[in-house]
Amino acid sequence: MRNRKIIAISTTVIFSLITFTACEAQDKIQLEKIETAEGKKMNTYEIEKSEKEWREQLTPEQYHITRERGTERPFTGKYNDHKDDGVYKCVACGNELFSSETKYNSGSGWPSFWAPASEKKVQEEADNSLMMERTEVMCNRCGAHLGHVFEDGPQPTGLRYCINSAALNFEPEKGKEE
Repeated sequence: MRNRKIIAISTTVIFSLITFTACEAQDKIQLEKIETAEGKKMNTYEIEKSEKEWREQLTPEQYHITRERGTERPFTGKYNDHKDDGVYKCVACGNELFSSETKYNSGSGWPSFWAPASEKKVQEEADNSLMMERTEVMCNRCGAHLGHVFEDGPQPTGLRYCINSAALNFEPEKGKEE
């Protein structure tokens, strides 16, 4: 039984490192922007800001993760081992994304949740970059890249929302201090 756990953890760590390496390579690829005939970027989000405004609001790491689809190194994010009760919000717009009630330790190196606070709070899109099939998760209010969702999570959903800490702010449950 112990050997199975070690193998499972080792496999998860190896996959995390491969995913991180692939995501770093993706960061070097210039992202294609959808443009209208007039050459303006299309945006269908409730919160719309220019890239300059996002850069002024966010730290360089937050900007890289949320606006350029970056990925933080595994096991380095401030919320990876975070266990306090409360809600995780979008760092860019404050949208409530995940509850501590659905957070679990996946061993992947990133904060993991088995469900969003509401399916209306996140948007999912196919991400076939780097010859991999993944599902990207974004804030439905501002379009911020959060991470990816995989179908290897715990019940009741069987999903693992693998989210970058730099894309989140944590708000402790009322009456509890972080």
